[in-house]
Amino acid sequence: LISDGRSAFERVLHVRAPLADRLRRVYLRAAGRGYLGTLALVTAPILAVPLLLSGNGIAAGAAVLIAILALLPASDLAIALVNWEVTHVLGPRALPRLDLDKGVPSRLRTLVVVPTLLTDEADVEAQVGGLEIHYLANRDGDIRFALLSDWLDAPSENIPGDDELLSAAVAAIDRLNERHGEAPGGGARFLIFHRKRRWNEAEGCWMGWERKRGKLEELNALLRGAATTGILTTGLSASTPPTGVRYVVTLDADTRLPMGAVGRLVGTIAHPLNQATFDTRTGRVTQGYGVLQPRITSTLPAEHGGSIFQRVYSGSAGIDPYASAVSDVYQDLLQEGSYTGKGIYDVDAFSAAMADLVPENALLSHDLFEGVFARAGLVTDIELFDEFPSNYLVSTVRQHRWARGDWQLLPWILGRARDANGRRRGDSMPGIARWKMVDNLRRTLSRSEEHTSELQSRQYL
Repeated sequence: LISDGRSAFERVLHVRAPLADRLRRVYLRAAGRGYLGTLALVTAPILAVPLLLSGNGIAAGAAVLIAILALLPASDLAIALVNWEVTHVLGPRALPRLDLDKGVPSRLRTLVVVPTLLTDEADVEAQVGGLEIHYLANRDGDIRFALLSDWLDAPSENIPGDDELLSAAVAAIDRLNERHGEAPGGGARFLIFHRKRRWNEAEGCWMGWERKRGKLEELNALLRGAATTGILTTGLSASTPPTGVRYVVTLDADTRLPMGAVGRLVGTIAHPLNQATFDTRTGRVTQGYGVLQPRITSTLPAEHGGSIFQRVYSGSAGIDPYASAVSDVYQDLLQEGSYTGKGIYDVDAFSAAMADLVPENALLSHDLFEGVFARAGLVTDIELFDEFPSNYLVSTVRQHRWARGDWQLLPWILGRARDANGRRRGDSMPGIARWKMVDNLRRTLSRSEEHTSELQSRQYL
């Protein structure tokens, strides 16, 4: 009724769908080409307006210049109109979900990880305290919680204070394990996986290999028994990876997990219709989802907390967040969302999709890229909360980092990228994936959008 078998089932029953439904299905069967074609058709008349208003006697060169200058704002308007109409016609389609009413079973064992940097002891205590809060809100079933940490970049492999910071983090994790006991199925409930520094010639410093992307890649290898990762092994139970971990939930340090959010994420990605199928020919997940991205909402600033910038630009945070699912044009139209770095992924499918895919020092912004190959699904009826940037400069630095990462994807857009082994891999991406990357580049060039819409386009698209 809700998947690929519906049309065949209707034929068996001799059902004749209404004309509107048949037209909608025709459009959905060629959704990628139809969407891009519709954008082109809507952009053209919008772009024609400034050319017509410029008069008949305008020189050809001037007309071309006007068209180029008008293209970005015309595309902004066209995309807004098409996206609104698509989501209005289709409406949100929630992914099916298992009801894990008795908690996450051990066969679906899940690890919640927070990639972080060890900066000082106060920050370490805050990060460990955040892990405890995540646990108290999501304590049903076999769920483990871990810090995935690096030291700060340094001019040498080890600097004074490193060992003290790591010892403080391990001691704090040990206290949590003593307080809350073992996890279901045995072993430590709270863990810490810390990486040693490596020399990076391109950066000219000692640092954690490939930063956050490297953290998750090495964690996945560790969970599958690899003994050659950069993660330090202390022999303690709090640094011994649990066996049989099927899913990983990755969060930022300032992300807040609502009650039961982990169980709902696991129930969604574990549903038979959502389980990932990896295609060895294309090197991508082609059926189901290797990663699920929940909706991300900014937290509501406290009455006497937060800056004026947060209060003005953070949006409608905290207003009825669980009322319903939210439309997203890519998920509703193509059954495929965009990954923004916080969510749940299938360890085996994600590892297979990303194996030797990216050369070192090649990608700063990797979330959208990973979502293309692991196939990301958007679950807008599950919501996580992030703190909004505290001031304009923090927000600008974040957007600058995003823009740099977007332009680093240009070789993949052009089909000229090579993987970690030097093989050409740019042609393995579908057209709609290239469009997502091009659309991000378009937004980096367009400064007509409001500040809030730029941030939300990152969070929701």
